Amino acid sequence: MRVLPPAEREAMYAIYAFCREVDDIADDQAGERADRAVALDQWRADIADLYDGGSGGKAAYLSEAVRRFGCLQVDFNAVIDGMAMDVARDIRWPQHRELDLYCDRVASAVGRLSVRVFGMEEQPGLALSHHLGRALQLTNILRDIDEDAAIGRVYLPREAIETAGIRVGDIAKVIDDPRIDQVAQGLAAEARVHFAQAQAILDRRPRGHLIAPRLMAGAYAMLLRRMVAKGWTPPRSRVGHNKLRLAWLLLRLKLSR
Repeated sequence: MRVLPPAEREAMYAIYAFCREVDDIADDQAGERADRAVALDQWRADIADLYDGGSGGKAAYLSEAVRRFGCLQVDFNAVIDGMAMDVARDIRWPQHRELDLYCDRVASAVGRLSVRVFGMEEQPGLALSHHLGRALQLTNILRDIDEDAAIGRVYLPREAIETAGIRVGDIAKVIDDPRIDQVAQGLAAEARVHFAQAQAILDRRPRGHLIAPRLMAGAYAMLLRRMVAKGWTPPRSRVGHNKLRLAWLLLRLKLSR
């Protein structure tokens, strides 16, 4: 976000703050589900108030992003709906269509808000949001298998788990099965397709401040490649971003603008 011009940067900071707040509600393991659902409903109400011309309550800090860049209410609500999926129940081995819906809400919807700030035209902006959002979220899921399992969640798709011959039920037994690598490799292949589609859009150099999505695409594609090379056979260790490589990537992107 720091590579963006001031107005766009502040708008993205506001959108990011919103995402963090609703994500914290979804991930609050100490809070009761009913209370967390009420907290998300309050965010929906505040967003609605903002778009109806009111103060916006907790959402007031989003007013400039909405006014200046035309961010849509439906996309803010989609992010909340995604967090509500985690509040309603701990997601475990969802059907692929549910996983795709989850990715659209918690990641691609954020992309749809972001591309308006980046100044992209509608068609390439929506396409980039669709593919890059899913690529990033699938990469996060693959990186966080053990961390998610520790709080009772497994986002890997049921169809792939069952095709690998793993019986769903006990979380530890599922993620500790050596065949989970087959499941993860399949999801990684899906993420690579989305990365390729996103890169094809960026390569056409559409209008907009695109160094931020280029950096995200490059950084997370790099992370995915490292995970694929390492594999997901237990025991796993979490793969993180290489800061030196990220700095070099940012430098290259700045020089190629």
